[in-house]
Amino acid sequence: MSRRTRRIAAWTAGAILLIAVVAMAGAAAWVAASLPRHEGTVPVNGPAHEVKILRDANAVPHIFADDPLDAYFALGYVHAQDRLWQMDFLRRLAAGRLSEVLGARTLEIDRFFRVLGLHRLARRQAEAMPPAVRRALDVYADGVNAFLKAQAGPLPPEFVVLGYRPEAWQASDSILWGRLMGMRLANNWREELLRLRMRERLPADRIDALLGTESGMRPITIAGLADTAAALLAAIPDEASSFSASNAWAVAGTRTASGKPVLANDPHLGFGAPGLWYLARIVSPGWEIAGATVPGVPFHLLGHNGRVAWGMTTTHADTEDLVVETIDPDDPGRYLTEAGSLRFETRQETILVKDADAETLVVRHTRNGPVISDVLDAPRADGTVLALVSTNLDPADQTAAGLYAMNHAIDAPGFAAAARSLGAPAQNLVFADTRGSIGLIAPGRLPVRRGGDGSLPVSGQDGPAWLGRVPAEAAPRVLDPASGLLVNANNRLVGDAYPDLITRRWPAGFRARRILAALEQGGTHRAEDSLALQTDAYSLPAEALVPSLLSVKGDDAVSTAALELLSAWDFRMDRNSAAALIFAAWSRALVRELAEDDLGPIFADFWRARPGFLIHALTVDPSWCDRRDTPDTETCTDAMTASLAVALDRLSLRFGDDPAAWRWGSAHQARFEHPIFGGLPVLGGLANFSIETDGGDETVNRGTTGGAVEAPYAHVHGAGFRAVYDLSDLQASRFTMAGGQAGHPLSRHYRDLLTGWRDGVSFLLAGSPGELEAKGARALRLRPTPR
Repeated sequence: MSRRTRRIAAWTAGAILLIAVVAMAGAAAWVAASLPRHEGTVPVNGPAHEVKILRDANAVPHIFADDPLDAYFALGYVHAQDRLWQMDFLRRLAAGRLSEVLGARTLEIDRFFRVLGLHRLARRQAEAMPPAVRRALDVYADGVNAFLKAQAGPLPPEFVVLGYRPEAWQASDSILWGRLMGMRLANNWREELLRLRMRERLPADRIDALLGTESGMRPITIAGLADTAAALLAAIPDEASSFSASNAWAVAGTRTASGKPVLANDPHLGFGAPGLWYLARIVSPGWEIAGATVPGVPFHLLGHNGRVAWGMTTTHADTEDLVVETIDPDDPGRYLTEAGSLRFETRQETILVKDADAETLVVRHTRNGPVISDVLDAPRADGTVLALVSTNLDPADQTAAGLYAMNHAIDAPGFAAAARSLGAPAQNLVFADTRGSIGLIAPGRLPVRRGGDGSLPVSGQDGPAWLGRVPAEAAPRVLDPASGLLVNANNRLVGDAYPDLITRRWPAGFRARRILAALEQGGTHRAEDSLALQTDAYSLPAEALVPSLLSVKGDDAVSTAALELLSAWDFRMDRNSAAALIFAAWSRALVRELAEDDLGPIFADFWRARPGFLIHALTVDPSWCDRRDTPDTETCTDAMTASLAVALDRLSLRFGDDPAAWRWGSAHQARFEHPIFGGLPVLGGLANFSIETDGGDETVNRGTTGGAVEAPYAHVHGAGFRAVYDLSDLQASRFTMAGGQAGHPLSRHYRDLLTGWRDGVSFLLAGSPGELEAKGARALRLRPTPR
């Protein structure tokens, strides 16, 4: 190489290095400018007085305001600072407007939500809110929009990458979030579709064993409906559904060390990045509230207000039904009823699509609800359609007003009265007050059905599916039970004497039994005991099933070692446990061995952890162990032996041939994936995060697995938020949350709470401004501009 060549090469390398340095500096400057500002003074138009926002070490805002309305304004501002893109994404999702910014790949999702019409419904509900509630919604929206006006630098990276700027926030956008959650937490019609498909292959008693109680009501029989059920199940987007579960309990002062109640709650939802929850505390004269909010909504969903603490679990009430409507053969614009034909209500929806032509969608509506089968590409050939009737689609819903009143309740009776306004989704609320009362109420409007029990579609030709709603005053409730204990983990809520139908199928009671057994021991319960119980990973299904599983014999070194590990296991789904992984894999393989031959192509929609079914098959009805697709008569020992071999082969392929070296945490990892950046190279690595976790599908520390073939043991659903409230000193209440407060993937608060969440580390949301600042809290002041 000549001297000149070397000089050119050196100059080129230097230039490239300089460009790289400049680019990195520019990127660093962009990142700094796009991260939220947590210090200084910002002039804003809206609040009546200056609002002080102190962010603690975890970036949780403590909002100090002279007026509650100013506090709602500030909450909107900080939500927008930290989670603006999440707010806009969920708003677009629920309104069916993702394709405007993401292109044709989200058209199916948009069609689904346009048919539901949640965006129109939210506007109607916002207009009907009581004045005080509407004012809170409006000033919260003003706070969101004030941030948009004040943001001089770049918006969060999702907006930059996708090339758009969000629209102004409106009061109805906050209501829209509730309607989206209502769809996610009430998936009854999905089970109707699955049960309908099963009826093509199995008698009612076999379906009972697989899914739960069926009333015995005769289904309507319409040719080809099972095919439509399969297509509709496939058409429901993941974004519209979720596993739903939670734990909540209250211990009366007669059982606690302090003499005042202790209340604990950990709601279970699907994981994502950023997470659903956002912690916040508000302090204003005569009112303080702390706990979990969701970006986009001004009211605390979970927490305490200085006088009352509360938590929620999903009731699993059946509040959705499918209705088979028959098109008038003389006029396709009408459908048949008991009193003659009625005209479909129709509207035209235009879906804008980035880099493509807009799509026009005609949405039909019957007296029962939207024609949900219109999301399918091909119409039904027999002249019928499926409509969806749901309490979540009730224009008169007052859930937002109920949340507002709950946030301001001064005692347990007042809280229960406020909660009666909650319409959808149906939830169980466990609450306690500083006077010493504990209670539970299960608000949520239940349907009064014309016929049937909600387990299968009904005919709309014979009359409306629902005759009305159960009065709010009839909601199941209890105040200060003699036992001094209230526990709900989605288990059965009422006995047979309760007059109204809530559901025919309750989730299994494994978690509730474990919690109740722990709380019944001793009479000096402390908040620390509830904190420990929330991370309990003991598996009652394992305790019930492992003795049966151990009846088989090992036939090689791997199976012998695996059985020895199971025989010595303490039934805890610990992330360092080999036996926990063996149990999970064997259970999964056994479900397939027992049910796949019965369900055929339906099995894929059914396949996940089914401990109740396994216990039933191995201890009550061994006929499940005999395969229908062989001429032999197989025993349960045969089924367990075959499924063990399958499970161990798959574990050996992935983790090696030494079972002692296997670990549950190697397969069981909580995954938090970004909805846009998650699947992209480089960006996915920045925006996604994961961690090994304890727990399983039916442990108190919920570690629900999704059942996907490519990652069957991934932890996809669980307690993204945990709280324990000590009513003797609500300032000592403890909180923890998965992920972090920030929505910006490059913020240090994007995932900083993850390890502590996994390990049960909690923190306070308390302190005066002086105490917080002494601990290093950063102060941001929102100063009103002269009007």
